[in-house]
Amino acid sequence: MEKIKEKLYGAIDAQADLFFQLSDNIWDHPETCYTEFVSAGLQKEALKKLGFEVRENLADIPTAFSGRYGHGHPVIGILGEFDALSGLSQEAGKAEKSPVVIGGNGHGCGHHLLGTAGIAAAYAVKEYLQETGQEGTIIYFGCPAEEGGAGKGFMARDGVFDELDCALTWHPGDTNCVSAGSTLANIVTRYRFHGMASHAAAAPEFGRSALDAVTLMNVGAQFLREHVIQDARIHYAVTDSGGVSPNVVQADTEVLYMTRAPRIFQVQEIQERVDDIARGAALMTGTKMEKIFVKATSDIVPNTVLNKVLQTNMENAPLPEFSDEDIAEAKAIYDAIPMKGGKLEKYLDKLGAGREAYEQYIGEPYYGSFVLPLLQDESHSAGSSDVGDVSWVTPTAQFTAATEAADTPGHSWQLTAQGKTGYAHKMELFAAKVLTGAAVDLLNDPEKITEAKKELDRRRGKDGYICPIPKGVRPAGLKQ
Repeated sequence: MEKIKEKLYGAIDAQADLFFQLSDNIWDHPETCYTEFVSAGLQKEALKKLGFEVRENLADIPTAFSGRYGHGHPVIGILGEFDALSGLSQEAGKAEKSPVVIGGNGHGCGHHLLGTAGIAAAYAVKEYLQETGQEGTIIYFGCPAEEGGAGKGFMARDGVFDELDCALTWHPGDTNCVSAGSTLANIVTRYRFHGMASHAAAAPEFGRSALDAVTLMNVGAQFLREHVIQDARIHYAVTDSGGVSPNVVQADTEVLYMTRAPRIFQVQEIQERVDDIARGAALMTGTKMEKIFVKATSDIVPNTVLNKVLQTNMENAPLPEFSDEDIAEAKAIYDAIPMKGGKLEKYLDKLGAGREAYEQYIGEPYYGSFVLPLLQDESHSAGSSDVGDVSWVTPTAQFTAATEAADTPGHSWQLTAQGKTGYAHKMELFAAKVLTGAAVDLLNDPEKITEAKKELDRRRGKDGYICPIPKGVRPAGLKQ
């Protein structure tokens, strides 16, 4: 089997220029939340060129698609992304803040690499199925709007992933490790307050201030933070303060709230209390409150069976050789990070026995030269991901690969700057090889998938998956 995998790794390397060009082109066209038409088009074009059957408009979302090959079971999905973030435009390779477009979008989470490596892996598995004639299906899913739009959640709600026997994915990061833990579930809600404009000095009694309502809501939410579980988070952004004239009572305002907690039912309970605060703010100010659901994301259901398959393939796939130029680039970015987070130290603190073998790397500018052992810790990270909704539908596992300098903060210009570096490209291919090896192992050992399904059934309980996105709700910005 290892010789077969080596051949598949070679197939990925043979198409390296195609994959590098694809990820670079997506980096050059950073698009956000359901507007990723160029990026989706580039991925679909690549899939067709590589011999996949492309299906479009999944879940009635214009930028959601799939590329499939094969027949029968197991049906293995590879989850890919390609969306960018607003405000993170940055020149490639530059170790100081230098936006290409001031206020423009940028790939500050590495999704241009994430999706392209997924396509590369699907291609290698396709080559394996084609050559062997073995039964099995590989499907690459182009999933939009992970950042702020819960694309996979809408796709999961509408049954896009129901045919899968399991799903695999990865994410750019600063270490090579399997993601054994979970993430925080979240709900995002938009609150609009409608009052009455009036002259703030001459006729204040006729005014009903929507800005007062937003202010009171935020005060109420501040007090609520003291009375929720420790791991919960309540974030907000005032997206419309009602105008710039202080002598006019603000008639219309808007505030956006994100509520997070380890489990989706906990988020839903907290969300009801936030809704009550919004209603109370409207009552206190004599305004009307309009609640608009934006999106929701479930927590990730870990799968130990699949995690072990990924870990084995991370340890066996050949790590790239890094040049002096690669290390110099990583160090330049590392030196430009004002506050080092010590992420490796935190990982090693959880690792316990065996940490001595990795302590030598602490403080180095780049961690791509080694694979961390599988962490037996299923605590929740501070972030959220719509991979969570897929993991409730089918057994799912993911890992990170070191496409970034050590301690690079997520969603930062420093991360965007590294999107085209030599080490990012090399680790893009490494990630593809890990996904390829894991998929081939699962195709040849369907009993592992059976075990993974049993684990999922045990973890999600008798109620199974209940999508937190209500039926009939369309993604924000798309035609309702």
